[in-house]
Amino acid sequence: MIICKSESELVFMREAGRIVADTHRLMAKAVEPGITTRELDRIAEAYIRSQGAIPSFKGYNQFPGSICASVNDELVHGIPGPRKLNEGDIISIDIGAQFEGYHGDSAWTYGVGQISDEAARLLQVTEQSLYAGLQHVKPDTRLFTVSHAIQQVIEDAKMSVVREYVGHGIGTNLHEEPQIPNYGAPNRGPRLKQGMVLAIEPMVVLGERYVRTLEDNWTVITEDGTWCAHFEHTVAVTADGYEILTRSSDS
Repeated sequence: MIICKSESELVFMREAGRIVADTHRLMAKAVEPGITTRELDRIAEAYIRSQGAIPSFKGYNQFPGSICASVNDELVHGIPGPRKLNEGDIISIDIGAQFEGYHGDSAWTYGVGQISDEAARLLQVTEQSLYAGLQHVKPDTRLFTVSHAIQQVIEDAKMSVVREYVGHGIGTNLHEEPQIPNYGAPNRGPRLKQGMVLAIEPMVVLGERYVRTLEDNWTVITEDGTWCAHFEHTVAVTADGYEILTRSSDS
């Protein structure tokens, strides 16, 4: 069942989203050569808690971190630890915050120092695909029309769409219905309705789309070792379009 949120619930979800977005602003400033993913995790957790929220991911199915920190060929669910970032790396940071029982969720991929043209294009295409999907978010649109728009941008750029991991509904639970693939045929799937809140999150690979999970049972990497990127916003379906909830207070 897809749960539509009331305006009073959206008040809490906007604040959860604002906290996530402002945490990303801190991450953007902190990401630099030499910092460890554990240090980024500590910065993020301290800020989230300072805002009266709690990290959505910490302890979720025993996940040990407050953020997911996935570097280079790591797609999602990277566990923060002693790994130091190097000049030229890219890092996908996925952040969730729960405020008054409601979650916000957003991922962004950052370049570490000067990155290659290929890596920069990967980030650009992945972000573009997210906003291409969002352009179709409005009442009565069928969900897979959003998915199809994302897929078109990625495949037109000769990159690959990961199929094992998808976006999702979000609210009092971090993951709710519906599941939102980043590929699919347009004009299919459930119709969007005002009050639905969706975490839309393209995951893109430079090479083949195939991925596997490491022995830590969390970190997902590409099979062929090519780099990947992940961008995500939490959005609410409005009367005539959408509202990005994971937007910074300065946006």
